[in-house]
Amino acid sequence: MPEQITLNRPEQIRLNDGSAIPQIGLGVWQVDPAITAKVVRWGIEAGYRLIDTAEGYQNEEGVGQAIRSAGVPRSELFITSKLRNGAHQRDAALRAFDETMSKLGIEQIDLFLIHWPVPSQDRYVEAWKTLIELRQSGRIKSIGVSNFNQDHLERIIGETGVTPTVNQIELRFQQRDKREFHDRHNIRIESWSPLGSGRLLSDPTLESIARKHGKSVAQTIVRWHLQEGLIVIPKSIHQDRIAANFDVFDFELEAKDLELIRGMDSSDGRTGPNPATAAFLF
Repeated sequence: MPEQITLNRPEQIRLNDGSAIPQIGLGVWQVDPAITAKVVRWGIEAGYRLIDTAEGYQNEEGVGQAIRSAGVPRSELFITSKLRNGAHQRDAALRAFDETMSKLGIEQIDLFLIHWPVPSQDRYVEAWKTLIELRQSGRIKSIGVSNFNQDHLERIIGETGVTPTVNQIELRFQQRDKREFHDRHNIRIESWSPLGSGRLLSDPTLESIARKHGKSVAQTIVRWHLQEGLIVIPKSIHQDRIAANFDVFDFELEAKDLELIRGMDSSDGRTGPNPATAAFLF
Protein backbone atom coordinates (compact mmCIF):
# COMPACT_ATOMS: atom_id res chain seq x y z
CA MET A 1 0.00 0.00 0.00
CA PRO A 2 1.25 3.56 -0.69
CA GLU A 3 2.57 5.41 2.33
CA GLN A 4 0.26 7.97 3.92
CA ILE A 5 1.09 11.40 2.54
CA THR A 6 1.33 14.32 4.93
CA LEU A 7 -0.30 17.44 3.55
CA ASN A 8 1.33 20.89 3.50
CA ARG A 9 4.90 19.64 3.28
CA PRO A 10 6.94 17.32 1.05
CA GLU A 11 7.39 13.82 2.40
CA GLN A 12 10.80 12.23 2.95
CA ILE A 13 10.88 8.72 1.47
CA ARG A 14 13.09 6.18 3.26
CA LEU A 15 15.41 4.23 0.96
CA ASN A 16 16.59 0.66 1.51
CA ASP A 17 20.04 1.84 2.64
CA GLY A 18 18.59 4.02 5.40
CA SER A 19 18.91 7.34 3.59
CA ALA A 20 15.92 9.59 2.92
CA ILE A 21 14.99 11.36 -0.32
CA PRO A 22 12.45 14.16 -0.84
CA GLN A 23 9.40 12.73 -2.57
CA ILE A 24 9.21 15.59 -5.07
CA GLY A 25 12.11 17.09 -6.96
CA LEU A 26 12.98 19.26 -9.92
CA GLY A 27 14.11 17.53 -13.10
CA VAL A 28 16.36 19.33 -15.58
CA TRP A 29 16.21 16.97 -18.56
CA GLN A 30 16.35 19.02 -21.80
CA VAL A 31 16.92 22.26 -19.88
CA ASP A 32 19.31 24.47 -21.87
CA PRO A 33 22.65 24.65 -20.04
CA ALA A 34 22.58 28.44 -20.50
CA ILE A 35 19.51 28.78 -18.26
CA THR A 36 19.92 25.77 -15.95
CA ALA A 37 21.35 27.74 -13.02
CA LYS A 38 18.42 30.18 -13.14
CA VAL A 39 15.83 27.40 -13.44
CA VAL A 40 17.31 25.47 -10.51
CA ARG A 41 17.46 28.60 -8.34
CA TRP A 42 13.77 29.16 -9.06
CA GLY A 43 13.11 25.59 -7.99
CA ILE A 44 15.00 25.98 -4.74
CA GLU A 45 13.16 29.24 -4.04
CA ALA A 46 9.85 27.42 -4.60
CA GLY A 47 10.79 24.77 -2.04
CA TYR A 48 12.36 21.94 -4.04
CA ARG A 49 15.30 20.29 -2.31
CA LEU A 50 15.78 17.34 -4.68
CA ILE A 51 17.50 18.33 -7.94
CA ASP A 52 17.90 15.66 -10.65
CA THR A 53 20.47 16.02 -13.43
CA ALA A 54 22.70 13.71 -15.50
CA GLU A 55 25.98 13.74 -17.36
CA GLY A 56 24.01 13.22 -20.54
CA TYR A 57 21.97 16.38 -19.99
CA GLN A 58 25.14 18.49 -20.27
CA ASN A 59 23.87 20.90 -17.63
CA GLU A 60 25.57 19.69 -14.45
CA GLU A 61 27.64 22.87 -14.31
CA GLY A 62 24.46 24.97 -14.16
CA VAL A 63 23.13 22.82 -11.32
CA GLY A 64 26.44 23.35 -9.51
CA GLN A 65 26.20 27.11 -9.97
CA ALA A 66 22.68 27.08 -8.51
CA ILE A 67 23.79 25.01 -5.53
CA ARG A 68 26.49 27.55 -4.70
CA SER A 69 24.32 30.65 -5.20
CA ALA A 70 20.94 29.55 -3.87
CA GLY A 71 21.59 30.53 -0.26
CA VAL A 72 20.47 27.12 1.02
CA PRO A 73 22.89 24.95 2.99
CA ARG A 74 24.26 22.03 0.98
CA SER A 75 23.04 19.69 3.73
CA GLU A 76 19.43 20.62 2.89
CA LEU A 77 19.77 19.70 -0.79
CA PHE A 78 19.54 16.24 -2.33
CA ILE A 79 21.50 16.10 -5.60
CA THR A 80 21.17 13.29 -8.14
CA SER A 81 23.16 12.65 -11.30
CA LYS A 82 23.67 9.71 -13.63
CA LEU A 83 26.49 7.80 -15.31
CA ARG A 84 26.53 8.29 -19.07
CA ASN A 85 25.87 5.34 -21.35
CA GLY A 86 29.37 5.15 -22.83
CA ALA A 87 31.16 4.92 -19.49
CA HIS A 88 30.18 1.54 -18.06
CA GLN A 89 33.73 0.15 -18.02
CA ARG A 90 35.23 0.67 -14.55
CA ASP A 91 38.00 3.13 -15.41
CA ALA A 92 35.71 5.13 -17.71
CA ALA A 93 33.04 5.19 -15.01
CA LEU A 94 35.49 6.50 -12.43
CA ARG A 95 36.64 9.25 -14.80
CA ALA A 96 33.06 10.16 -15.67
CA PHE A 97 32.13 10.33 -12.00
CA ASP A 98 35.08 12.62 -11.30
CA GLU A 99 33.89 14.89 -14.11
CA THR A 100 30.39 15.00 -12.64
CA MET A 101 31.68 15.93 -9.21
CA SER A 102 33.92 18.63 -10.67
CA LYS A 103 31.06 20.17 -12.65
CA LEU A 104 28.70 20.05 -9.67
CA GLY A 105 31.41 21.38 -7.35
CA ILE A 106 30.49 19.08 -4.47
CA GLU A 107 32.44 16.58 -2.37
CA GLN A 108 29.73 13.96 -2.03
CA ILE A 109 26.64 13.27 -4.14
CA ASP A 110 23.40 12.10 -2.57
CA LEU A 111 22.31 9.70 -5.32
CA PHE A 112 24.13 8.45 -8.40
CA LEU A 113 22.40 6.28 -11.01
CA ILE A 114 23.36 4.19 -14.01
CA HIS A 115 21.42 6.12 -16.65
CA TRP A 116 20.58 3.14 -18.86
CA PRO A 117 21.62 -0.54 -18.85
CA VAL A 118 22.61 -0.46 -22.56
CA PRO A 119 22.26 -4.27 -22.83
CA SER A 120 24.06 -4.32 -26.19
CA GLN A 121 27.26 -3.30 -24.38
CA ASP A 122 26.67 -5.88 -21.60
CA ARG A 123 28.73 -3.88 -19.08
CA TYR A 124 26.04 -2.63 -16.73
CA VAL A 125 27.06 -5.14 -14.03
CA GLU A 126 30.60 -3.73 -14.18
CA ALA A 127 29.16 -0.23 -13.91
CA TRP A 128 27.07 -1.30 -10.91
CA LYS A 129 30.13 -2.75 -9.19
CA THR A 130 31.91 0.57 -9.75
CA LEU A 131 29.05 2.50 -8.13
CA ILE A 132 29.22 0.11 -5.17
CA GLU A 133 32.94 0.86 -4.91
CA LEU A 134 32.32 4.61 -5.00
CA ARG A 135 29.66 4.34 -2.32
CA GLN A 136 32.00 2.33 -0.11
CA SER A 137 34.62 5.06 -0.50
CA GLY A 138 32.12 7.62 0.81
CA ARG A 139 31.81 9.68 -2.37
CA ILE A 140 28.20 8.63 -2.96
CA LYS A 141 25.53 8.30 -0.29
CA SER A 142 23.06 6.16 -2.27
CA ILE A 143 23.27 4.30 -5.56
CA GLY A 144 20.56 3.31 -7.98
CA VAL A 145 19.65 2.82 -11.61
CA SER A 146 17.46 4.31 -14.31
CA ASN A 147 15.45 2.66 -17.09
CA PHE A 148 16.26 -0.85 -15.85
CA ASN A 149 13.87 -3.72 -16.57
CA GLN A 150 13.26 -6.60 -14.19
CA ASP A 151 15.86 -8.87 -15.81
CA HIS A 152 18.52 -6.15 -15.49
CA LEU A 153 17.64 -5.63 -11.84
CA GLU A 154 17.66 -9.36 -11.09
CA ARG A 155 21.09 -9.71 -12.68
CA ILE A 156 22.85 -6.90 -10.81
CA ILE A 157 21.30 -7.98 -7.51
CA GLY A 158 22.19 -11.62 -8.15
CA GLU A 159 25.80 -10.92 -9.14
CA THR A 160 26.60 -8.35 -6.44
CA GLY A 161 24.15 -8.88 -3.59
CA VAL A 162 23.45 -5.12 -3.62
CA THR A 163 19.93 -3.90 -4.40
CA PRO A 164 19.47 -0.45 -5.98
CA THR A 165 17.76 2.10 -3.79
CA VAL A 166 15.94 3.69 -6.74
CA ASN A 167 14.97 2.86 -10.30
CA GLN A 168 14.10 6.02 -12.22
CA ILE A 169 11.67 5.14 -15.00
CA GLU A 170 8.93 6.54 -17.19
CA LEU A 171 5.75 4.77 -16.14
CA ARG A 172 3.81 3.64 -19.21
CA PHE A 173 0.25 2.39 -18.60
CA GLN A 174 1.01 2.64 -14.86
CA GLN A 175 2.95 -0.68 -15.11
CA ARG A 176 1.43 -2.35 -12.08
CA ASP A 177 3.43 -5.57 -12.59
CA LYS A 178 6.72 -3.64 -12.68
CA ARG A 179 5.77 -1.71 -9.56
CA GLU A 180 4.91 -4.94 -7.71
CA PHE A 181 8.42 -6.29 -8.39
CA HIS A 182 9.97 -3.09 -7.06
CA ASP A 183 7.80 -3.24 -3.93
CA ARG A 184 8.92 -6.82 -3.23
CA HIS A 185 12.57 -5.79 -3.41
CA ASN A 186 12.13 -2.43 -1.63
CA ILE A 187 13.33 -0.47 -4.67
CA ARG A 188 11.77 2.96 -4.86
CA ILE A 189 10.39 4.09 -8.22
CA GLU A 190 11.21 7.63 -9.29
CA SER A 191 9.05 8.92 -12.14
CA TRP A 192 10.74 10.92 -14.86
CA SER A 193 8.71 13.04 -17.28
CA PRO A 194 5.62 12.68 -15.07
CA LEU A 195 3.63 15.19 -17.12
CA GLY A 196 4.06 13.16 -20.29
CA SER A 197 5.96 16.01 -21.97
CA GLY A 198 2.68 17.94 -21.93
CA ARG A 199 0.63 15.21 -23.62
CA LEU A 200 -1.65 14.78 -20.62
CA LEU A 201 -2.47 18.39 -19.87
CA SER A 202 -5.59 18.49 -22.06
CA ASP A 203 -7.01 15.11 -21.05
CA PRO A 204 -10.72 15.60 -20.20
CA THR A 205 -10.75 13.16 -17.27
CA LEU A 206 -7.79 14.84 -15.63
CA GLU A 207 -9.25 18.28 -16.40
CA SER A 208 -12.46 17.31 -14.60
CA ILE A 209 -10.62 16.06 -11.51
CA ALA A 210 -8.40 19.14 -11.48
CA ARG A 211 -11.38 21.52 -11.66
CA LYS A 212 -13.03 19.79 -8.73
CA HIS A 213 -10.00 20.47 -6.54
CA GLY A 214 -9.27 23.94 -7.92
CA LYS A 215 -5.93 22.77 -9.22
CA SER A 216 -4.23 22.42 -12.60
CA VAL A 217 -3.93 19.14 -14.47
CA ALA A 218 -0.18 19.18 -13.84
CA GLN A 219 -0.74 19.55 -10.10
CA THR A 220 -3.27 16.71 -10.22
CA ILE A 221 -0.78 14.41 -11.94
CA VAL A 222 1.97 15.25 -9.47
CA ARG A 223 -0.44 14.65 -6.60
CA TRP A 224 -1.32 11.22 -8.04
CA HIS A 225 2.34 10.24 -7.97
CA LEU A 226 2.67 11.33 -4.36
CA GLN A 227 -0.38 9.39 -3.22
CA GLU A 228 0.86 6.32 -5.08
CA GLY A 229 4.04 6.44 -2.99
CA LEU A 230 6.23 7.33 -5.98
CA ILE A 231 9.09 9.84 -6.10
CA VAL A 232 8.33 12.41 -8.79
CA ILE A 233 10.51 14.94 -10.62
CA PRO A 234 8.42 17.31 -12.77
CA LYS A 235 10.33 19.65 -15.06
CA SER A 236 9.60 23.14 -16.33
CA ILE A 237 11.65 26.14 -17.41
CA HIS A 238 8.95 28.63 -16.40
CA GLN A 239 9.13 30.09 -12.89
CA ASP A 240 5.37 30.11 -12.31
CA ARG A 241 4.95 26.49 -13.41
CA ILE A 242 7.93 25.36 -11.36
CA ALA A 243 6.28 26.87 -8.29
CA ALA A 244 2.83 25.52 -9.20
CA ASN A 245 4.12 21.96 -9.64
CA PHE A 246 5.39 22.09 -6.04
CA ASP A 247 2.14 23.55 -4.70
CA VAL A 248 0.44 20.18 -4.22
CA PHE A 249 0.40 19.70 -0.46
CA ASP A 250 -2.90 21.42 0.33
CA PHE A 251 -5.26 18.92 -1.31
CA GLU A 252 -5.71 15.18 -1.62
CA LEU A 253 -7.22 13.12 -4.41
CA GLU A 254 -10.28 11.17 -3.31
CA ALA A 255 -10.74 7.43 -3.77
CA LYS A 256 -13.06 7.98 -6.74
CA ASP A 257 -10.46 10.28 -8.33
CA LEU A 258 -7.85 7.56 -8.03
CA GLU A 259 -10.27 5.02 -9.47
CA LEU A 260 -10.94 7.24 -12.50
CA ILE A 261 -7.23 7.72 -13.10
CA ARG A 262 -6.54 4.00 -12.80
CA GLY A 263 -9.31 3.45 -15.34
CA MET A 264 -7.30 5.46 -17.86
CA ASP A 265 -4.71 2.69 -17.87
CA SER A 266 -4.47 0.14 -20.68
CA SER A 267 -4.54 -3.59 -20.08
CA ASP A 268 -3.90 -4.69 -23.66
CA GLY A 269 -0.26 -5.62 -23.04
CA ARG A 270 1.14 -3.10 -25.49
CA THR A 271 4.59 -1.72 -24.78
CA GLY A 272 4.00 1.69 -26.33
CA PRO A 273 1.40 4.45 -26.21
CA ASN A 274 -2.15 3.62 -27.21
CA PRO A 275 -3.85 6.92 -28.09
CA ALA A 276 -7.28 5.31 -28.19
CA THR A 277 -7.21 4.57 -24.46
CA ALA A 278 -5.88 7.95 -23.30
CA ALA A 279 -3.11 5.98 -21.57
CA PHE A 280 -1.66 7.56 -18.48
CA LEU A 281 1.98 8.20 -19.42
CA PHE A 282 4.59 9.36 -16.95
